[in-house]
Amino acid sequence: MDIIEKKKLLRYSMQLSMLRQLLSMKLINDFEYEKIKKRLMRDYGVVSNITT
Repeated sequence: MDIIEKKKLLRYSMQLSMLRQLLSMKLINDFEYEKIKKRLMRDYGVVSNITT
């Protein structure tokens, strides 16, 4: 994995973490969480979500 891919994965992970915080704080609902998560996965080229 090259440095660009590592940075991309790190940015994705940070955004996913922030998204989870929004959900836990009840600032977004489950539907919004899933919709945004799918968009992040598409934008960052993540095929599988093994973190959930």
